[in-house]
Amino acid sequence: MPESVGVRQAQAQRTRGGVLEAAAAVFVEQGVQAPVRDIAERAGVGVGTVYRNFPTRADLVTAVYRHQIDACAALAPRLLDESASPFTALTRWTDAFVDFLVTKHGLGAALGSGDPGLENLHALMLDTLVPACATLLDACVADDELRPGATTAYTLMRAIGNLCITGPDYDQADARRMVALLLAGCRNTA
Repeated sequence: MPESVGVRQAQAQRTRGGVLEAAAAVFVEQGVQAPVRDIAERAGVGVGTVYRNFPTRADLVTAVYRHQIDACAALAPRLLDESASPFTALTRWTDAFVDFLVTKHGLGAALGSGDPGLENLHALMLDTLVPACATLLDACVADDELRPGATTAYTLMRAIGNLCITGPDYDQADARRMVALLLAGCRNTA
């Protein structure tokens, strides 16, 4: 009996994860007000399954946002271990951060909606991602790859966020190029 409970729990986790991934993709395409049926279709589940896991839109938006934040934060130490240098790790992490910012397309409107379920998302992002970025910056400074005092994690993340505001004549590729230039400007060339 316990084995079947474990199998059901694992399946439920996979279903939940699939809904989160589908919702993230749909949010990029349509914003956070996208129809739940589009998310369910992308996940290969029924609308009822989405609502069973996330009873309100705020629950779904919060879960997607938290999932993306956690994935981005967990990436920092892994990249430090896998990369040839801390600066390479930082560059790869900022690419993931840019992807995260694009994923939260439309979240600004949701954050300003007054929905109490969405109030703490910005603080969650800062509390989780600033330390991850700081770890990468500290490793770069220790390896003499960034100029000491060139930037703080919070300042760098704000600058990247500002560079990722896309529009009709400025897309994600433009944002990536500008972020690469920003990082190059912080690099120690001596």
